[in-house]
Amino acid sequence: MEVDQLLSLSGSALAQAISSLLETPGLYVFSDILELPNVRELEVGPHAPVYQLLNLFAYGTYSDYKEREASLPELTPSQKNKLRHLSIISLASNLKCLPYSLLLQQLELKNVRELEDLLIEAVYCDIIHGKLDQRNQQVEVDFSVGRDLGPNELPNIANTLQEWCAGCEAVLCGIEEQVSRANQYRESQLKVKVQVETEVSNLQKTLKASSASPSSGPAPGGAASNQDADQPAEPRDPASSQEPRQPGKKSSKVKGLRGSGKIWSKSN
Repeated sequence: MEVDQLLSLSGSALAQAISSLLETPGLYVFSDILELPNVRELEVGPHAPVYQLLNLFAYGTYSDYKEREASLPELTPSQKNKLRHLSIISLASNLKCLPYSLLLQQLELKNVRELEDLLIEAVYCDIIHGKLDQRNQQVEVDFSVGRDLGPNELPNIANTLQEWCAGCEAVLCGIEEQVSRANQYRESQLKVKVQVETEVSNLQKTLKASSASPSSGPAPGGAASNQDADQPAEPRDPASSQEPRQPGKKSSKVKGLRGSGKIWSKSN
């Protein structure tokens, strides 16, 4: 049923429509319905318990209902199941690990099997995301949908947001300080770099100047060899180039006469 359709109802018809809305699957926010002017009229009168029950679904839990059960309408199985889902959402907003013992107490379930079935149903309804830890008897909640904010919860939310803003400012100041230190270090390193480059440049200039100036020492061996090459070469005695004869050896000449079978040798 749409909100516009509720505006056209009043009295018992409106009370019946509200009871049906409390059973509607997927509906977990009721603040818009509470703000309707004709719904507010139900707060006083014979249908006041229906208005109180709607207010409980918006802001309360299953344990709150059990405390006021005598003054409220009896819940249908679907309404009881949804109110337990809403109670799980409220608990998950404060705790990320929900012990089975706490859930059994708050939801008034008989055993762990019923509790796990209810948790699995809540996961499939996409109101919480998490996993069941059967070994440690707890459910680890990663995500849960939000509920309507009661008037008494607004100051706490404002304080939480103020603390969050103060924490963000502290982090921002720390980041700015780190940036300032980094800039100072960068400037000092640039100065050192410029100084080193200047010293290297001066050293290179000094080395070039010293290598370009004339040397006062003896001429290098290469120059002397060039000077010797310009002078004419002295003639050498051909006999001196021959090896000296070894003593004790005499040269012999062999003469042969044509037509003679004898060879005559003559010693020098």
